[in-house]
Amino acid sequence: MPYFAYQGRNARGELVTGVIEDSDSGAVADQLVNTGISPVDIAPTGAPSAARHDTWLGRVFAPRITLDDRLMFARQMYTLLKSGVPIMRALAGLQESARSVAMARVMQDLRTSLDSGRDLNSSMRRHPDVFSQFFISMVRVGEMSGSLEEIFLRLFNHLEFEKDMKERVQQALRYPAFVLVAMAVAIVIINLFVIPAFAKLFAGLKAELPPITQLLIGFSNFMVHFWPVLLVLAIAAVIGFRVYTATPGGRYNWDKLKLRLPLAGSIIEKVTLARFARSFSISLKSGMSMVQTLAVLSQVVDNAYIAQRIDQLRDGVERGESVLRTARAAGVFTPIVLQMVAVGEETGELDDLMREVADMYQREIDYELKGLSANIEPIMITFLGVLVLILALGVFLPIWDLGSVALGPKAG
Repeated sequence: MPYFAYQGRNARGELVTGVIEDSDSGAVADQLVNTGISPVDIAPTGAPSAARHDTWLGRVFAPRITLDDRLMFARQMYTLLKSGVPIMRALAGLQESARSVAMARVMQDLRTSLDSGRDLNSSMRRHPDVFSQFFISMVRVGEMSGSLEEIFLRLFNHLEFEKDMKERVQQALRYPAFVLVAMAVAIVIINLFVIPAFAKLFAGLKAELPPITQLLIGFSNFMVHFWPVLLVLAIAAVIGFRVYTATPGGRYNWDKLKLRLPLAGSIIEKVTLARFARSFSISLKSGMSMVQTLAVLSQVVDNAYIAQRIDQLRDGVERGESVLRTARAAGVFTPIVLQMVAVGEETGELDDLMREVADMYQREIDYELKGLSANIEPIMITFLGVLVLILALGVFLPIWDLGSVALGPKAG
């Protein structure tokens, strides 16, 4: 989108200037009016120096802002604002104390943007890779309602929940992932180095080999001669998968498939729905409208399949239907959740009951994560046992046959 340089006067009559990226001058004027600035002059201009130097190479090697950085930002903003520190001084303090250079740059840009007349949520919108749509919408509600410090506390609790869920899932999957990688490395080493050595030995003996041994040697020869091709195909498959899942249709199909995976699919679904329910509760309690909440949450759940179902909820609510009816039609909520939604709508306490739904999902996630390793371990052991059996039979059967042949004349 093009950039526009503007001049205007704020509520105190002071002249403010800056540069805004938007579709046209009318949209820039609307944005300025919404932030309390009366535009005096708006003219097209070039991109700011920071935007001109924002090349793809710079983005690749730029330091990443982590979830911990956002978590610390929300907590510190709550503490500073609650203590009565003005927002500009709060951001200046966070900039000086930031552990990440990238986060310090974001704080500097927020200060510059605020100084030019924007409000905080508009300033955060300039950094979509740092602040999610949910984060920005919550801040906007906080600014409109005058409860920004309380909003930052809720955002901190929300991000803490996100971090906890992420760490638990990673911890549960760490052992199976390590075993799978170790087995893959072992298979490659055996086929590239071990079996070829036995193949030379068997070839020197000029004996007829069992079918399983011939199969192992044939597969090993294929890997030895065509490993560059296999490596290229593997890399191409990974890149192709990433490109496919980057498309809307590909991501939708992959996210839908993830929910049907054995063992892990149920956990992924419950983690996603727990995130949705907790975000739903926080949004409603903060004063967002139902339609606005559902519009934002479809971008929060990080699953295109469930996001489409949330969009169906929003469409139904916009048509005047009840949340219960549209939630039942979506087909992703359990009967218990639907019952709690019904009670919440009748009593006007949907936000509290959605928090209870999130807590219920969290307890179920804890239970399933504890049993995940126990469920995966027998599968791993069985697969490893079959692999060892095939290798043992393929390598030792010819040796046993040769031993039988060698012992046969002496026995006669």
